[in-house]
Amino acid sequence: MLVLPPLSLYVHIPWCVRKCPYCDFNSHRAGDDLPEAEYVQRLLADLQQSLPAVQGRRLHSVFFGGGTPSLFSPAAIGEVLAAAERHIGFETGAEITMEANPGTFEQEKFRGFRAAGVNRLSIGVQSFSDLHLQQLGRIHSAGEAVRAVAMAREAGFDNLNIDLMHGLPGQTPADACADLQQALALRPEHLSWYQLTIEPNTEFYRRPPLLPEDDTLADIQQAGEAILAQAGLQQYEVSAFARDGRRSQHNLNYWQFGDYLGIGAGAHGKITWPQPGRIERTRMTRLPQHYLQRDESGLAAAEPVDADELALEFMMNALRLCDGVERRLFGERTGLPWSQVAGVYGELCERGLVVADEGRIATSSLGQRYLNEVLSAFLCAE
Repeated sequence: MLVLPPLSLYVHIPWCVRKCPYCDFNSHRAGDDLPEAEYVQRLLADLQQSLPAVQGRRLHSVFFGGGTPSLFSPAAIGEVLAAAERHIGFETGAEITMEANPGTFEQEKFRGFRAAGVNRLSIGVQSFSDLHLQQLGRIHSAGEAVRAVAMAREAGFDNLNIDLMHGLPGQTPADACADLQQALALRPEHLSWYQLTIEPNTEFYRRPPLLPEDDTLADIQQAGEAILAQAGLQQYEVSAFARDGRRSQHNLNYWQFGDYLGIGAGAHGKITWPQPGRIERTRMTRLPQHYLQRDESGLAAAEPVDADELALEFMMNALRLCDGVERRLFGERTGLPWSQVAGVYGELCERGLVVADEGRIATSSLGQRYLNEVLSAFLCAE
């Protein structure tokens, strides 16, 4: 039987100063005249039209992603948050995150974001090497990244995430570890440490850079995880490390198959309807100019998710978490019996890739090393 999970809100702001060559997100280079006011009105309209789906529920978290949301003014961000609070409401202690680019930091502006209600920043540093930043097409320098963190602290933010990449062109294990040591010197509460992957429809896909060999990538991963553990950042997901009590509540809700409204150009959502017992995926119009031109809702599609997809999506998310999830959540958040995935899970258990705990769904330490193989087993069984 379906049980309502926590509810989050994702707000997509699709403009950035310059598109990075590795980026496959729905992001577009900002012109001289950013349509901030017009876009905010569309966000508010979409929020209003989403209300019947979330009546009686409160927001567990909010995330402003992009693009570069910090290109918008504090007043614009505050207007969206005020509408969310007025129409839906926040749980006590709700996490409200905004992504920020070190190249767009202004002290007073970030004081304004904090005053508007943003209580967590995710700063897209990616590297503290000027050479690697240049290769990645970033608009900031290593020095600007360090200053951005200092400015965020001065603006009143006591919950910071630093985004870093590894496996960069020409990067050695020593280079990657130096990036981590510099990040740790800034004392972030959370660190997201991703391996660079080449995605279709990106400049790197059209002109691939020379990336480190698999053995080098494995050395980087092993050395980096040891450094982060020694520094007191616990790994709780494939690419996520946090101090005690500072795990990303918004991302945890995704990985635990919670619900989320998605508003803004190209935003996706997932909503549970206990009666008549279905889960629905939503998608907004992707291109900003088309999104803004629509007279009615920006919603492009709202489709029920079938049983096979539900089981697969739940497992693909839950097994990314180092501690996994309670097994009861499978039934509560998909409405499906455990027998839907028991066969595949049992086979993986016999191979030592997942835990044999009847109350929990989780990979073993071996399964974490071979996570792609574990996830592929469910994909092939679909």
